[in-house]
Amino acid sequence: MDNNLLQDFSCFLSIERRMSPNTVKAYCTDVAEFLEWAGVDDPSSVKSDAVCDYLAFRSETVSKRTQARELSSLTRFFDFLKLERKCESNPCLMVDAPKIGRYLPSVLSVEETEALIDSVDTSSRTGVRDAAILEILYGCGLRVSEVCAMKISQVYVNEHFVRIVGKGDKERLVPLGDKAAEAFLAYLGVRPEAASTDCGDVAFLNRFGEPLSRISVFNMVKKQALLAGIRKEISPHTLRHSFATHLIENGADIRAVQEMLGHENILTTEIYTHIESSTWQESILSHHPRK
Repeated sequence: MDNNLLQDFSCFLSIERRMSPNTVKAYCTDVAEFLEWAGVDDPSSVKSDAVCDYLAFRSETVSKRTQARELSSLTRFFDFLKLERKCESNPCLMVDAPKIGRYLPSVLSVEETEALIDSVDTSSRTGVRDAAILEILYGCGLRVSEVCAMKISQVYVNEHFVRIVGKGDKERLVPLGDKAAEAFLAYLGVRPEAASTDCGDVAFLNRFGEPLSRISVFNMVKKQALLAGIRKEISPHTLRHSFATHLIENGADIRAVQEMLGHENILTTEIYTHIESSTWQESILSHHPRK
């Protein structure tokens, strides 16, 4: 396959569809892996049967959710080829997407969340930083990529909100609670000097004065979970799920939660109402005399 075509697809997703770099990379990887498996030089020759066979092949090693994402990537790619007049039809339109159940993400209880945050040793500069990250991940419901890219100039402590640029460069305002604000101000007091002017406004830096990576935040959350005695498999995104679930449980309007999370579709936010339902359903059934 012509690598320039894949590069053009990448530019199309980034510029015209305004997808995040991580999403663009995932889509392009999915397409490249399929075309390598299919062994075709001309993508316009791909038929629906090849896509079906590929998904069947992938079903042996990956989940249905991953297969569905891969089909979505291929669908986008062949739509792009049609726009560029490089193929006449999209072979993916004749392929049924794998049926996946509604995914209920793992969430922490309020007590577990507090234990996680309290487990941080704030006697060091790194600890002060990590406590601020956890408070903002949970207090604002941010994605880990949004926390890593957050600028000091986007945090309005006195006004109690954070200006976030999320997926697709879409901007939203998220309320900043007192605890998160206090933790952020404490971190600014010990924040290391930036290694260069390019990262001078980046909020969270590593000990070398460079922007903190997503992997570093993942590792920190897992370490603190162990210290807090939490045995669930969690990640930074678990705090985002917990933020939304706790708001819904306490009566927050689902549209307001959608706005804070930056969800384009309300159906994505509705998953948290199902988490709440599953919680009380389990409680009722466990106490029912005919359980």
